[in-house]
Amino acid sequence: MKRILVAGAGGFIGGHLVKELTKKGNKVRAVDIKPLNEWYQVSDDADNLVLDLRLKENCFTAVNGYNEVFNLAADMGGMGFIENNKAACMISVLINTHLLMASKECGIDRFFYASSACVYNGEKQTDPANPGLKESDAYPALAEDGYGWEKLFSERMCRHFSEDFGLITRVARFHNVYGPHGTYDGGREKAPAAMCRKVIDAQLNGKKEIVIWGDGHQTRSFMYIDDCIKGIQDIMYSNINEPINLGSSEMVSINQLVDIVEDIAGFKMERKYDLGAPKGVRGRNSENTLIKKYLGWEPSIPLKKGMKKTYDWIKEEMVNESREKKGVNRFNK
Repeated sequence: MKRILVAGAGGFIGGHLVKELTKKGNKVRAVDIKPLNEWYQVSDDADNLVLDLRLKENCFTAVNGYNEVFNLAADMGGMGFIENNKAACMISVLINTHLLMASKECGIDRFFYASSACVYNGEKQTDPANPGLKESDAYPALAEDGYGWEKLFSERMCRHFSEDFGLITRVARFHNVYGPHGTYDGGREKAPAAMCRKVIDAQLNGKKEIVIWGDGHQTRSFMYIDDCIKGIQDIMYSNINEPINLGSSEMVSINQLVDIVEDIAGFKMERKYDLGAPKGVRGRNSENTLIKKYLGWEPSIPLKKGMKKTYDWIKEEMVNESREKKGVNRFNK
C-alpha cells in the first residue's frame, strides 16, 4: 500500500484525486488550508488535515511518514481572480518550496507538481487560431504575470531538486480543467462553470441576457476532470522528467462554449460583451505530441459530453440552493 499526501485536497482537482487514490486502496493524507466544511469533496477513508502549507513546519507535518506527494495546492481561480490577485498567487511559491524541502528531508519517493498553461509566453498566444502550445513555448519566458511566473519558477524548483538532490519530480501543465464538484460562483470559477451558472441563473430567474467577458472570439481548450485525474497518475508514475502538457486539443471560442451550454439547456440568450473585463490571452490550445509520444494517450473526452455532466451538477446545486433559501424564508415568516 502506498502512503500518499495530496496537498490542496479541498479543491476541485484535489478532491477528485483523493477519491481515486483511496478507491485504489492507497493510504491517503488529504491536506488543505480551508476548513473541512468548505472542501468540495471529503473522503472519509483519507486522513483529512487542515493545515496552512505556506508554513514550512506544516509541510514537514504533512509529509512525514508518507512516500509520495501530489502538490495541487495554490491560491488561484479564473482569469478574473488571477489578474486581480497577483501577489496572492505568487505567495503559493512558498507551498511548493516548503513541500520540496520536506520531501527531500523525509525521503519521499516521488513528487508531482501541478503547473499551468499560464507559464507559456504571452506573445505566442495573440492569435485566436492558435495551433497549440508546445512545451518549449514556455521560453523565452513571458508568463502570465503573477500566477504564471509562480508556476514557472516552481517548475524549475522541481527540476533543480531532481538535479541536485535526486528527488524524482513530475510536472504537468494543466489546460483549463472543468467538471462537477468545483466552484461555479464567487469569482474563482473558470469559464465552463461560469457559463453554466449564468445560463442556469437566467432560466431560474427569467433573465434573457448573458454577459460574456471580451468579444467572445478568444479561444481555449478545456479538459474534463476524468481525463485530468488519469493524466496526473500516468505522468506521476512515468519516466517523464520534463514539464509536459496535460490538456485537451479540442479548441473552441468562448462564443462556441456558450453555444454548447445553450444547446444543453435548450435556452437561447441575448449576448452582451464586456470588453473591459479580464479576458486573458487571445488564443490558447494544448499541443499534445509529447504526451502521445510518452504515454500513447491524450485527454479526449469531448467537450459537449463533459459540459453536459458539469451543467447537470451545477443546476442541481443551484436548484437545491434556491429551495433552501425559500425554505428559510418560509420559516422566518
